[in-house]
Amino acid sequence: MTYDVTVIGAGIVGLAVGYNLIKERPGISLAIVEKESEVAMHQTGRNSGVIHSGIYYKPGSKKAINCKLGYDLMVDFCIKEGIKHDICGKVIVATNKKEELKLQNIYARGKENGLDGLKLLQKEELTEIEPNVSGIKGIWVPQAGIVDYSSVAKRLYNILLEYNVDFLLGKKVNDIKTSITGYKIQCDDTEINTSHLVNCAGLYSDKIAKMNGVDLEAKIIPFRGEYYLLKKEKSYLVKNLIYPVPDPDFPFLGVHFTRRINGRIDAGPNAVLAFKREGYSKSDIDIGELFESLSYPGFVKIALKYWNVGVYEMYRSCSKGAFTKALQKLVPEITKEDLEAGPSGVRAQLCHKNGQLVDDFMIKYTQNAVHVVNAPSPAATSSLYIGKVITNKIIELL
Repeated sequence: MTYDVTVIGAGIVGLAVGYNLIKERPGISLAIVEKESEVAMHQTGRNSGVIHSGIYYKPGSKKAINCKLGYDLMVDFCIKEGIKHDICGKVIVATNKKEELKLQNIYARGKENGLDGLKLLQKEELTEIEPNVSGIKGIWVPQAGIVDYSSVAKRLYNILLEYNVDFLLGKKVNDIKTSITGYKIQCDDTEINTSHLVNCAGLYSDKIAKMNGVDLEAKIIPFRGEYYLLKKEKSYLVKNLIYPVPDPDFPFLGVHFTRRINGRIDAGPNAVLAFKREGYSKSDIDIGELFESLSYPGFVKIALKYWNVGVYEMYRSCSKGAFTKALQKLVPEITKEDLEAGPSGVRAQLCHKNGQLVDDFMIKYTQNAVHVVNAPSPAATSSLYIGKVITNKIIELL
């Protein structure tokens, strides 16, 4: 099997790369390799389904730029392809004076990132939008929306099939070697020859990069986010999206409420170390991968720095009462009995060996290869623009 370009990983970013490539070069010989039997089985199919506005991100960062440009492409794609979505808006809620000061900084950041229509809310205005929320002030973010990213990914998949893109599903990449014409990708029972390589392997992107000789000085550490669902009869407590004021020193937003496109209300997530890279439950354990995480010097430094936060997150993972208490900070009326077990996802968090959590996107370029080694939220929102950027690079190389 020989191709001009081979993409490793059939999540939404890998599919978006393929989509942009066939739009720009319809006759290109393209393969997408995926170890699962279907597309979008991991981070794409297990995220919150939010179309992010970009309000939180540092102005000028890759997150801010990619989110702003990717947002428009994603919304336009959903409209064009008839994918159900809703630009419903969200509120960010300050529950005390300390958070109120941080709220002002978030508002200023949103304005700097080019968001129109932002509004600082007094308590009375906040409860007009979300009647059951408890807060002293808030921000109204009209750009925020919701969509099922699995539906987006499946539409991209079907479009790519129409262009005769080869999907090599159920093929795990075991090795990558350079060759005279590019690369030889070795799967369990298949060898793929390709002139150019794009690594969109998500939770395993660092390992794929290492196979290609890229020294990242960083490692993917998997963090599981666990959700509860509001019982259907309690869905009225949340109209759309309710977010807390995040801790600027920690890359996770904290528990919040998200209306899904199917009408269900997610409550969460927490953020705990997963015991394997695709460990979606407490019982999912891979001793080798767990040892890799725990023995990595960068993770040890992070664990020591954030030990109190980590202990609390683990406690909240095991205690429905503690999880409920965190949710009650935003919506006091919620009780334990209103919650039922929901889905979980695993975030591929790149951790530098110096103990820093890499918060921004990281894309590495080598000879005839592109490696998306860190694509945190808002990667799904940004995916079509990320695909465009990578496509432009591949076309340069071609």
